[in-house]
Amino acid sequence: MDYLARREHSSYELTQKLSKKFPDTDQELICEVLAQLQKDNLQSDERFAEAYVRYRKTRGFAYNHIKADLGARRVDESTIDQHLYPDDSDWLTMLKALLDKKLGVGGVVEFGSKEHRRVLRFLESRGFQSLDIRKAIEKRIALRKPCGPDLK
Repeated sequence: MDYLARREHSSYELTQKLSKKFPDTDQELICEVLAQLQKDNLQSDERFAEAYVRYRKTRGFAYNHIKADLGARRVDESTIDQHLYPDDSDWLTMLKALLDKKLGVGGVVEFGSKEHRRVLRFLESRGFQSLDIRKAIEKRIALRKPCGPDLK
């Protein structure tokens, strides 16, 4: 109960924590306790997924990252799909805010530069989809000037 008082947990997380805290306890007993907690509506993967998505979005993480995290916590795919939408308009807004933070408001980066690659890697690691990244960053890219004399 102490674990659930602090924050929501997935059933898998709770099973792992209880198994670690009580290593000599039979796994069946842990499963029975977990089933009773679910029956009493004290533990719910639905509530966990909803709270986790909301929390991770406020921390600047996007669809792919959050979906992978929920999968690692063994949340059912249908539960994930109920609370996490790939075409949510929040993703583009978050992406633009992160770009403003990384490049400065209205900042421009040269295409193919070390900075450009660094920003792309950062946004991908946050879980943004490639198409969204391309849409958000294309207005902030400066093309390299060709070397040599100007050709007219």
